[in-house]
Amino acid sequence: MNEKISVIVPCYNEEEALPYFYEEIVKTAKHMDVFKFEFLFVDDGSKDDTLKLLTDLSEKDIRVKYVSFSRNFGKEAAIYAGLQNSSGDYCVLMDADLQDPPALLPEMMEAIRDEGYDSAATRRVTRKGEPPIRSFFARMFYRIINRISDADIVDGARDYRLMTRQMVDTILDMKEYNRFSKGIFGWIGFNTKWIEFENIERVAGETKWSFWKLFKYSLEGITAFSVLPLQIASVFGVLFSLIAFIMIIVIILRTILFGDPVSGWPSMVCIVMLIGGVQLLSIGILGQYVSKTYLETKHRPIYICKSSNIDLKSNDNGE
Repeated sequence: MNEKISVIVPCYNEEEALPYFYEEIVKTAKHMDVFKFEFLFVDDGSKDDTLKLLTDLSEKDIRVKYVSFSRNFGKEAAIYAGLQNSSGDYCVLMDADLQDPPALLPEMMEAIRDEGYDSAATRRVTRKGEPPIRSFFARMFYRIINRISDADIVDGARDYRLMTRQMVDTILDMKEYNRFSKGIFGWIGFNTKWIEFENIERVAGETKWSFWKLFKYSLEGITAFSVLPLQIASVFGVLFSLIAFIMIIVIILRTILFGDPVSGWPSMVCIVMLIGGVQLLSIGILGQYVSKTYLETKHRPIYICKSSNIDLKSNDNGE
């Protein structure tokens, strides 16, 4: 019996790119004819004709499966839904814009079956075509998160990776509502082979990731896999308390010994503003973690399916 590969493709407003992607993934499947394939597309609440295109493809090709959300829940929810509803012995995550070249799939499979790896992941060695400021902050993010967390996140890593069923099931066991897949992939361990390739621009359509969205996503990753920001806030509190105590002693001694009164309200205002700013920063950091706890305790589903051509597996976040 042939083993099956589940190709999981999160989609959000990808009607322009999907025809090109489908053509390329079908070609790759033909070259890997020793495997059975299923193409599982997750429509993340698209506002264009992505869902219509998927339903048309499913009528022509029985390998095409789709899950359509009731609204946009985000790529992390789409990844989880795809993994949860896949049926393959192996699962591969890919973007629909062909920035993840399907032609690498045979090499990735070879790494797992012949070389004994649990997953084969990809990373970009160049960021050609990407704005310089965005590339700079992306590199800084990878440096920071690898220093402050236990998750092993490789610079330039993409979500494009092939995994064994054992690794997929382990990922699904982590049912947290606030998900950061790049961190989860690194945190759970397993042997991963990294395959490098040069950056490829989108085949069609526009990127859905603005600088602001990427910034918020980076904060999600930091708060999901590190408590260092909380420790920094605590250090600031201790440091400023110590400085304040020392300054009180200095002012008292100076007044007693030299009769020099305290003067200078501008400097006082600056100090108050500095300490107030640090306090607000610390409260904001604490608020980020509290908000994560608040969302987790609600036990809301990670996604809500509106329509699908498969029997969905139970969707919950731990309850």
